[in-house]
Amino acid sequence: MANIKSAKKRIKVNEKKAAANKSRNTALKTAIKKANAAIETGADNKDELIKDAIKKIDQAASKNLIHKNCAARKKSNLAKKANNA
Repeated sequence: MANIKSAKKRIKVNEKKAAANKSRNTALKTAIKKANAAIETGADNKDELIKDAIKKIDQAASKNLIHKNCAARKKSNLAKKANNA
């Protein structure tokens, strides 16, 4: 355990940020999986799920959870699957 006050604060802040990042990352992956499943099955609400997934991808990129090129790649793959289905 850290002895210095600033190091103790760093530990607390890092734990909070890690929890938030984990939550956002899980939500992102879930949204992408739901959108892909909807595209494959041809669900009625696939457009809504794709829109939600793209929104989550953009949010993750803006929070530096994923790189902007990774976000662009994920959105491109979703759009490509949606257009081919």
